[in-house]
Amino acid sequence: MLGFCATAPLLDVFSKLAVATISVGEVTVARFIVQTLVMVPVLAIMGLGLRLPRSILPLMAFRAACVVVSTFCFVSAVQVMPIADALAIAFVEPFIVLLWGRFVMHEPVGPRRLIASVVGFAGVLLVIQPSFQRFGAVALWPLGTATAFAAYMLVTRQMAGRLHPVAVQFHTSWIAALIAVVPLALYGQGAFAPSMPGGVEWLWLVGVGVAAAVSHMLMTLAFGMAPTTLLAPLHYFELISAVLYGWLVWGDFPNALAWAGTAVVIGSGLYIIHREAVAARAAPR
Repeated sequence: MLGFCATAPLLDVFSKLAVATISVGEVTVARFIVQTLVMVPVLAIMGLGLRLPRSILPLMAFRAACVVVSTFCFVSAVQVMPIADALAIAFVEPFIVLLWGRFVMHEPVGPRRLIASVVGFAGVLLVIQPSFQRFGAVALWPLGTATAFAAYMLVTRQMAGRLHPVAVQFHTSWIAALIAVVPLALYGQGAFAPSMPGGVEWLWLVGVGVAAAVSHMLMTLAFGMAPTTLLAPLHYFELISAVLYGWLVWGDFPNALAWAGTAVVIGSGLYIIHREAVAARAAPR
């Protein structure tokens, strides 16, 4: 899991480098094309087939659409914002999942977890406030990432056990590539303007896809080897990696208010994880 936390922000680093000269839409498409190509030999090595059961195609397509929106929003954010600030705002996603689970899917959620979610949202506002002053409405893009990724996580729950996790990643990637290329083909302007990469731009685009594939593979391996209750708290180390990479590459470093908000988000998230573990132990078997 720590390997995931170290490699996942590299996806954001390569995205930020690429989007300096390439449109957000093209970076998004490149991520999924490269990720698909990386996953093909992985499937072959693991002896997994390429067949996608028709019964889960609608869920897979929706999952792919969610990750396309999530990626587009986050790349749009880091085009302007420091990676760590954008990621801290996007970490509101677990709170959105919890609230959707409670009010949309009618899952049992106690008052303490609901209160922790509200506190977590307050922490996100602390991060957004200075970012909004500096970057304007761009600071809201990570909220789009969080919302889309929350939907992605919820539909992933519905697919649990129906297909090997690595196969799920592969099929999500190629479907996402098809979805993401549509606005480039039909609109082709602004954030969706296609262009031919040159020189180092190819390295950035390949890096985006490879980092995405490797980080998600590491996460899949981690969840196959250890329980969620152990791994979930480690996810917050991704923020530390994001701060480190942002500082090393661009000299970005969060201000005091952003650090305070990030601490509130992490604290609220860890408390929710703790309460979910308590609820799981108390549930009848």
